[in-house]
Formats: sequence, structure tokens, C-alpha cells
Amino acid sequence: MYIKKIVLAIAILGLLALAGFSYYIYTNIFSANTSFSEKEEAVYVPTGATYRTVIDSLRPLVKDIESFNLIAEKKGYPGNIKAGKFMIKAGMNNNELVNALRSGNKPVKVNFNNQERLEDLAGRVAKQIEADSVSLLNAFKDEKYLAENNFSEAQALSMYIPNQYEFYWNTSAEDFRKRMKREYERFWTAEKREQAKKIGLSPKEVSTIAAIVQKETAKVDERPKVAGVYMNRYKNGWKLDADPTVIYAVKHKTKKWDTIIKRVLYKDLEIDSPYNTYKNKELPPGPIFMPDISSINAVLNYEDHDYYYFVADVENFGYHKFAKTLAQHNRNKREYVRWINKKGVKR
Repeated sequence: MYIKKIVLAIAILGLLALAGFSYYIYTNIFSANTSFSEKEEAVYVPTGATYRTVIDSLRPLVKDIESFNLIAEKKGYPGNIKAGKFMIKAGMNNNELVNALRSGNKPVKVNFNNQERLEDLAGRVAKQIEADSVSLLNAFKDEKYLAENNFSEAQALSMYIPNQYEFYWNTSAEDFRKRMKREYERFWTAEKREQAKKIGLSPKEVSTIAAIVQKETAKVDERPKVAGVYMNRYKNGWKLDADPTVIYAVKHKTKKWDTIIKRVLYKDLEIDSPYNTYKNKELPPGPIFMPDISSINAVLNYEDHDYYYFVADVENFGYHKFAKTLAQHNRNKREYVRWINKKGVKR
């Protein structure tokens, strides 16, 4: 009888121990271990990150970092860190957290447009992926890469077609550049290249004129008409006489890129710069701005008309008055000058 009691007691203790162990396993593996109130949170793991870096990133997001650490070690995660952006959902347990960090690298949406220089593009993209602005700019300006792809540094901005793209957050500067070159080739289809050829331009020259067109008008529906003006001038051997190129020339010459110029002065027209289309018949060396796809298409499909001049329409803001002759244009211009003087715009 005494022995039976001992055996029973041992059995009960064993069951209690098993229950305790099972509870311990359940608590560490299967119970929720997140501490944030949002539906999900992003964890960014840099390239070459150590396990300690991951732990530091997770610490504010989990209830019990030690239990996470225990399961992570059991699953071999510390020796298999993956870089990227990982989404963890509220209520995840440690097992799910480790699985998400091992194989859940999520792409990010990268947007860019309306950049004036490669420096601006690098800064914009660096806010959206891991690569910093310095490494991106070095990749954009890499002389060997540009030469291999038949681009000058002045033309390089046209290689980056503004749009929304998906990248993994841990994309390197070189991989970003490589992907964007593929997107450039995808955009410039055989059909588009043939369109450019028909109007006497290369894809790079189309982007150069498109940049001017976009700077001249924010109205997408007016861009083919403005493009028609510049194509009329270009095809007839005229100088483009484009104010946006003069503004860019001033900034390029002074290196004061934050300068805001609302009014081009006669002295500005004399600036010695390859970007000054009041002095040079040739197109600028490259785009003065990153043109939207709508502006590129506006040049490829420019409106066929007899207009050679245009000036801002003070009665229909955002749009322009077009003229076929210099006399008509001067009348329109006088109206605009009176308006701008009345507004007190000096520069």
C-alpha cells in the first residue's frame, strides 16, 4: 500500500511536471507576444545586421524579448539573419515572429518624379530604400556605367522614368540603377523609338524637350500644344527661346539650386551656358527637369499647328495664349507684362 502511494505520488508529480512543461512550451511558442496596438508594424533589418541589431529593433514591439530569444535560438535564426523590411502582425506568437523575420521580406513602393537633378533623385530614393543618397548618387554618376550605356552625365536624369515601382527595401544603389535601366528600355519600346525617329529626335532629345514643356505648363491637356510650339521652332532651325532653360542656366552657373526665379530678366538671357536656349540653337545637353510620362508622350504626339509663340494667359490662369506671328505675340506679352508688374513681381 505504501509503495502504491509513492508510485501514485510520483505519477502525479510527473503529470504536474509535464503539464508545467507543456504550459511553458505553449507560453513561449504559441501565445501572443506583441505589445503594439496597430494591426501591424514594420521591422527594418539592415544589410549585414547582427542578431543584436534585430533584438534591439524588436524590443519595443514584443512583450517578452527573452521568450522570443529562446525560440529564435531553437529555430537557428541568429545564424541566418536576412536583410529587408518585415511586417509583424499584432497577436503573433514567437514562432510566427521568427518565421516572419526569416522569410517575409516585403517589397516597398518607391515613387519619384519632378526631380531637377541627380542629387535630388538620390535624396528622394534614399528616403524609401536602404541605399543612402551618397551611394545612389555615385551609382548615377558612375562614368564607366554611363559610357557603357551611351549616356552623358547631363543626360543621365532621363534614364529614370518617373513612376511607382516595387523594390525590396534592402536594394543596393547598383541594383536600383540596374532595375531603372531595364524600366527605361521597357518604356522606350520599338514603337516609341520609331515615333521619336519620325519627328527627328532621339529618346534622350525627346526627354530634353519634354522637360521644357513640363516646366512651361502644369496643365497636362496643354502640353501637346506647347510641345508643338517648340517642335515648330526646332524643325525650322530657330532657337527654342525657352525661359525654363534660362532659369536652369542661372542655377547651374551659380550652383544656387534653391533659388526661386519667377521672372526672367533681360540680363539673364545673356548668361553664357549651354542650357541657355536664347543664345544657343542646339538643344540643352540634357533635361533641365525630370519630365513626367505625360510630357514625354506630349512631345512624341505633339500638336500639329502654326503657333510659334506663347505667353501666360492672365485671364485663364495656368494656361497660355498662343500666337502665330511676333506681332500677335507682342500684344499678348504686353498684357502679361502689365499684369506681372501690377503684381509687383521683380524676380
